[in-house]
Amino acid sequence: MFFIYLRRELRRRRKAALVVASGLALGIALVIVVTSVSSGMKQAQGKVLESLYGLGTDMTVTKAQEKPEEGAQPAKPRFRFEAKGEEDEQSSDRLMVQGFETLADSTVDDVAQQDGVADAVGGLSLINVKVSGDFKPGEIHTQRKGLQMGPPGEGEVRGGGADFEVDSFTIYGTDVTQPELGPLTSSTITDGRTFKTGETDARVAVVDSAYAKKADLKVGDSVEIKDEKFEVVGIATADSGQASANVYIPLKQAQTLSDSKDKITTVYVKAADSQQIGAVKSAIQKNVPDTTVTTSEDLAATVSGSLSTASDLASTVGKWLSVVVLVAAFLVAGLLTSSAVSRRVREFGTLKALGWKSGRVTRQVVGEALVNGLIGGALGIALGLGGAYLVTAVSPTLTAELGPGLGGGGGMGGMVRTFGGPGGGKGPEGAGKTLDIALNAPVSPTTIGIAVALAIAGGLIAGAFGGWRASRLRPADALRRVA
Repeated sequence: MFFIYLRRELRRRRKAALVVASGLALGIALVIVVTSVSSGMKQAQGKVLESLYGLGTDMTVTKAQEKPEEGAQPAKPRFRFEAKGEEDEQSSDRLMVQGFETLADSTVDDVAQQDGVADAVGGLSLINVKVSGDFKPGEIHTQRKGLQMGPPGEGEVRGGGADFEVDSFTIYGTDVTQPELGPLTSSTITDGRTFKTGETDARVAVVDSAYAKKADLKVGDSVEIKDEKFEVVGIATADSGQASANVYIPLKQAQTLSDSKDKITTVYVKAADSQQIGAVKSAIQKNVPDTTVTTSEDLAATVSGSLSTASDLASTVGKWLSVVVLVAAFLVAGLLTSSAVSRRVREFGTLKALGWKSGRVTRQVVGEALVNGLIGGALGIALGLGGAYLVTAVSPTLTAELGPGLGGGGGMGGMVRTFGGPGGGKGPEGAGKTLDIALNAPVSPTTIGIAVALAIAGGLIAGAFGGWRASRLRPADALRRVA
């Protein structure tokens, strides 16, 4: 009897049911779209952070910034040239630690022993700078004084000068025995191969595809680092944005060539539990002195640009808008259901006169509202999936601007800002790195579950309004309406 009466009433009141269901559908669809876009924002931020430090890295450990002594000058690269002849062609090749800050490689073991650390690996971030060119001495033109020449040594120097070229590229010394962590994991080998675990002393290199194209390098060629030749065994393409370094070589070779024996610049850390990253960070800071621990959350705070703006809108304005629309939809559904009950006073009064209990009338009204809610939920899920699919199909491009020193490889430091990016040339002071990320809106089963729960909740709320109104009806009201 319940379902027969329910079906009849829903068919008889199709327009009212459609209005209630549509209001709930809009609110639920908006929740799905906003939740999906927010999830896409998190994925986009994850891609940005992976492009900095590599897949699987939850935090990095670097040397703590030391306060310089009063009057002390910060370390700066120096290039010295000696005069050799009238026209000197000279060059100087320097391999330097980026940022000039290093840790002992024993720090990796210290970090790995901390509670909550699943794995840790060290790396050395370097920059190779080659300055080459020639000097040309000027000529002294002696000035005349009347009919006589001036004294020897007096005169004007004309011509001469120097013409030098600066070529630089970044290098990352990677621990080939642990390939699962570090910046190279954010790139895919598209030609050749990656390092073998036994190539700790080998003079082999993996080159970023963008740099390989610029320098006209391919697998089998050689790249020169501080007058030493390394065979290119693989070409790596960054999965998103720019690569962390132009050239990757075994860590031991990087330490030897840069006179940084037993030194590293960064420890890449993977936590055993992603929910305990804060506790792991605290443990490392407490037990490993003179270090700075940077988590992915810390890095996310440095990301600006349209990605950051869109993420803020999705997490604040979007969520609050969803809440407001849902509350409005629930209230409208409740009020419409209550209004419909008021218009059915004679009907419900007659049913009570025929023996229906108040509880049965209430259950009938709640059942109708619940079905309306489920219909609205189905429509809302369909609309929400359509909206999320549209966002994914369009894939709007967002820009992520990273703060200075976060260009990859454990902190690019002052050298990158001084000599610019790959290929040399001075860049803007303090410039960071810009990535373009395509936005997707993935819909998870959890989001669908939330939508179903909202549909049921909306139906129950609407039913509560109507049930409360129906429970207060008396058979006498029906008799008065009939009269």
